[in-house]
Amino acid sequence: MATDATAKMGRPRSERARRAVLHAADDLLVDVGYAAMTMKGIAERAGVGRQTVYRWWTTKAEILLEAIIDDVEEELTTPALPDAVDDLLTYVRALSEFLMTSPAGLAYRALVGEAQHDPAVRDLVHAADLLGASARTVLDRVRPVAPAMPSPKLAAAQVVGPVVYRMLTAPAEFSHEELREHVRHLLTSWSS
Repeated sequence: MATDATAKMGRPRSERARRAVLHAADDLLVDVGYAAMTMKGIAERAGVGRQTVYRWWTTKAEILLEAIIDDVEEELTTPALPDAVDDLLTYVRALSEFLMTSPAGLAYRALVGEAQHDPAVRDLVHAADLLGASARTVLDRVRPVAPAMPSPKLAAAQVVGPVVYRMLTAPAEFSHEELREHVRHLLTSWSS
């Protein structure tokens, strides 16, 4: 994924054009879906030339991922709470809401879906590790009261996995009570 620090050589990136492309990708995802979205369509919707889009990104997946990175960070950053259950529950609720109702969550779900049959998208989503990174931040806060917590990657998968599974297989998110049960079960198993 091309970022400001790693952008391809050429004219400097215009922040206005970059934002227009990112918004266009979001809009097209909602309007036509991931499969019908094209680099040409993104450029046209953004009001920039295709060469501008291809100079900064190689694929529509890269554009979509960049479009959601800031939103993921904002929507999945939760305040540190003194009670471990409340701290982890606040994160899991934010994660569930993100995946089920947020426009950025819709984009993430589209990328996860595409990753199932496109190895390049799978590698891109895996490298970004958006959900794992946010979960590990909260788990670092909870770890002092959970001495049996497994490695950070496995613990993050244990927290995030059921919520992602629900998003992939059900029309509605877990209830508050179900999420609380999930968090309590994890913390209980990690406390001994």
